[in-house]
Amino acid sequence: MFDELSRKLDTALSKLRQRGVLTEPMIKEGLREVRRVLLEADVNYEVTRDFLTRVQERSLGEAVLKAVSPGQQIVKIVHDELAALMGEGRPTLAWAPSPPSVILMVGLQGSGKTTSAAKLAKRLAREGRSPILAACDLQRPAAIEQLETLGRQISVPVHAGIFGGDPVATASAAREAARAGKHQVLIVDTAGRLQIDEALMSELRRVRDAVKPQEVLLVADAMTGQEAVKIAQGFDEALGLTGVVLTKMDGDARGGAALSIRGVTGKPIKFVGTGEGVDALDSADPQRLAGRILQMGDVVGLVERAQAAISAEEQAKMAEKALGPGRFTLEDFLTSMRQVQRMGPLEQLLKLIPGAAKMAVPAAQMDPKRMKHVEAIILSMTPAERKNPDIINASRRVRIAKGSGRPVSEINRLLKQFKEMQKFMKQMKGMMGGMRGIPGMPGMPGMGGGFPGMPFGR
Repeated sequence: MFDELSRKLDTALSKLRQRGVLTEPMIKEGLREVRRVLLEADVNYEVTRDFLTRVQERSLGEAVLKAVSPGQQIVKIVHDELAALMGEGRPTLAWAPSPPSVILMVGLQGSGKTTSAAKLAKRLAREGRSPILAACDLQRPAAIEQLETLGRQISVPVHAGIFGGDPVATASAAREAARAGKHQVLIVDTAGRLQIDEALMSELRRVRDAVKPQEVLLVADAMTGQEAVKIAQGFDEALGLTGVVLTKMDGDARGGAALSIRGVTGKPIKFVGTGEGVDALDSADPQRLAGRILQMGDVVGLVERAQAAISAEEQAKMAEKALGPGRFTLEDFLTSMRQVQRMGPLEQLLKLIPGAAKMAVPAAQMDPKRMKHVEAIILSMTPAERKNPDIINASRRVRIAKGSGRPVSEINRLLKQFKEMQKFMKQMKGMMGGMRGIPGMPGMPGMGGGFPGMPFGR
């Protein structure tokens, strides 16, 4: 997410960050480079102009020019203004006084409405709310089947209409089904078109009037850049949007839509899609998004991923293993590594750790296949070897190498790094006492243990 924008902004701001003294010409020159980066990222011209005007006014204040670290002060100002650009405070959903609360998902065909509806349902179910989905895209039988399949996958009921039927009647029936089933939230998936037209808007207005939603969320493809902003304007004028869900933020999106939508439409981005999985929907907290753009990490996002992927029981068990009186074994290491894998791609997780984005880790070392290699090596060991790696002599290493299909050098490196990790964890036990760090993350450095990805880093 924001990879290209992050890299270029970091380069533009690094010149300011490294200077001990900043003059007005230096600041203006640096902000001109920031302007170029934002425009290349497809940020709206007027939004860029207003943003830089505010940054420049704050940056030229005496408090910044005379600060001990003026470059860092300017980075802080850019962070604050980026956050302000995307919204004020963490976005929330509106709820009805009495259930069910209705969320209407709208957007063009191919934007990811159906998938996003299921992702949102999964997220709300995880928060303890009882959702139900309504399949009201009755022009495409595949859309009905897709939502029903996703509903079964996430264990959320789906009220489906009939292909070619009346979406308004289906939505109204779904609302009654939600009320009868005592569901707290009804999420309505609606039809889309290849482009905005009056027939689509008329149908959506009738559905909206029938179910009286608390939220009307536009699902927009972030990869369309400024086109997504124009689409948001069109839907807002016709339906009165309450927020936006940006999809495909894990693709080649340059970030322009995320930074422009609120500035142009005044509607907040409430969620961002960060992958194809049903768990890949993040809250669009402006402060956290700004932190990601400036490569400052997102610890809250890391915790949320851990909580979503790893149960409380698993978290407590692994924390006890990592910081308890017992010895952390290769079996525990394998369990911890699998937990981290459930949280998403390793390169995405590292970007959420403050400072990790700047670590020089070659792309080849971040290859997910390496985790599979480590897993194969550990699974080729006997239970006794996993419990006590010290017994693994030369002949055992050769046997493990043959069993895992990996060279002996990899087995040697894994065992060496695991021993280093055990030493580190022993030190952490003494330093941290009862502190448990981030739930479910016994393998993160400085957060309760060594890093399960250690075999990737050297």
